[in-house]
This record gives sequence, structure tokens and C-alpha cells, in this order.
Amino acid sequence: MDSEAFVQLALQSLHCSQRELASRIGVSPTQISKWKKGEHMSADMEEKFRTLIQIGDKEPRFVLLSGSLTNATKWEKLIQYLARIAQENAETGYNTTPLYDEDGQLCADTFRVLMEMGITPPNQFPTDLDFDYEGDEGEKIEQILEENFYAKIIYAIFCSLNDVYGFYAAYISELIWDDELELLGTKADNIEPCLLELAASKIKGEHELTQTFRQFRRSVQSDYEEWLTLVKDRAFRNRVPLRAELLNLVRGANGEIGEEAEAESLGFNSSRIHPDIYMNELLVGMRVIHQVLPAILKKLGLEDEFKLDESELRLN
Repeated sequence: MDSEAFVQLALQSLHCSQRELASRIGVSPTQISKWKKGEHMSADMEEKFRTLIQIGDKEPRFVLLSGSLTNATKWEKLIQYLARIAQENAETGYNTTPLYDEDGQLCADTFRVLMEMGITPPNQFPTDLDFDYEGDEGEKIEQILEENFYAKIIYAIFCSLNDVYGFYAAYISELIWDDELELLGTKADNIEPCLLELAASKIKGEHELTQTFRQFRRSVQSDYEEWLTLVKDRAFRNRVPLRAELLNLVRGANGEIGEEAEAESLGFNSSRIHPDIYMNELLVGMRVIHQVLPAILKKLGLEDEFKLDESELRLN
């Protein structure tokens, strides 16, 4: 919770006690204790904390995990730079909206996902990453992406997000917002907000050897299979065409799902309908036969005489 992070960051940066902090912020020590336990903090009080600890619009938990405001500023520049070059290299035909970071959450979300993967950012910003990305030294980035573990893995997550988000935008987003499917307010609401976690679960590297990452991957991908199956079920029941197997978002390799998204963006799939829809047509037809045929036999007085010879149904 942000309230807990605000209090913890204030205590650390101001080197004061809870009682002293309460006095400086104009509340009781009891209120400080409640915030430390996660109680909601008003927007006005959040603004007081931001002014007091001088973190601007940065997320307090991100600053905490970075180790200091200085470190957070440096990580922010790196993450935003990696996000931008990942955007430039996207080939799905869709904008990877989270990488534009319009809500200012990308840095905090990236650190949170790293922690969930079992990767703890260092207490100090790596010295080999401390250079001007926009200046003459910007050409170093290719070498850095090969040599620095943290930069390499963050960039890999963002590139994975390009493919994951592209597939989501191409085949799933409109289904979530389809009024007929009534998916809003269900577990399907989690699909878009958790795409960074899914992207992280699909990247390859030495981190795969850790038990924490394997548990993270199983948990994330299991959740997505449940959520996507819900979408498929609602589409099936409402006879809404699917242009791709939605579970490919989880099971497909990044390059493959990125190519599927690109094909959709270029209009190559305009006449393609997923086999599930054809199966639905068959099932509907069979249900009609099951309802109509007994009525016909009864009308003809043959309901007791008719016997189905299943041997005639088999192919020789």
C-alpha cells in the first residue's frame, strides 16, 4: 500500500521517530501506526508526504526499493530509455501502451515484477549504467544490454511485452469490452493490468533456474489460462467469432504471437475464423436435430419402430 510506503520512506529519509513524524505532518502518532499497517491515506495527505520527503510524482515504493531518491531518478531514466527503444523495435503493428507510461506506473511496476520473479535490484544504482543515454555515450547501450544483468532483463521484459500486448490488442481487447459477453467485473478484468507479469514469465535466461521464478511463471500462466478460458467460454456461448486461439497468448512463443498480431494489424486474417466457431455451428446443428427429429418421428407414428443402426455411421 502507498500509505505504508510513504510512512516508511519518510522515517528513513528524515531520520525521525513516528512521534516526530506525526508532529511534522500534523496527525496523531496513532494515525501514523494505522498508515504503516496499510490504512488508506487521503490525496491531500499524500501530497503533504510528497512535499515533506521531496519525491515529486515518483511512486514511494519504487523509491524505497531503489534505495534512495537519487537511485530512483537514475533507474527511472534507464527504464524509460529501455521502454522507448523497445517501442521503436516493436513489429506487431500495435502500440505497446504500457511502455508509453502515461500513468507514471512503469518504473514501480517493473521493480514489483522483478521482485516477484525473485530478482532484487541492487541497493546502489550500477555504476556501469550511470551515463547519459541521450548524449554521445548513448551508443554504449548495446554493450550494456549484453553485459549488465538488470538492464538486459528489463529490456527483455519490455520486448516480450511488445508481443504480448500486440496479441492482446489484436484478438482479446475488443472481446473484453463486448457488452454481449458481460466480461467487465469478472476475472477477465485482470488480463490487461497483468500483461507485464505475463511478459516477464515468458522470457528466457539464467533467472529460469531459480525456484522463485518457476513458481512465478506457473502462477501467472495458470491465472491467464483461467481468465482466457472464461473469455473463450463467453464468446462460444454468444457465438462471437474468434480470430485466433486465445490461449496462444500464454502458450505461444513471443515471436510467434507477435507475428500473429502483425498479421491481424495488416488485415491478413480478415476472412479467418477460429475452428471453435465452426465447432459451435456443428453443435448447434446437432442440438436442433435432437429436438426436431423425435417430433417428426412421433408425428409419423414411427417413434417406437425407428432404431438407429450405428454401423451405418462408421467409415469403412
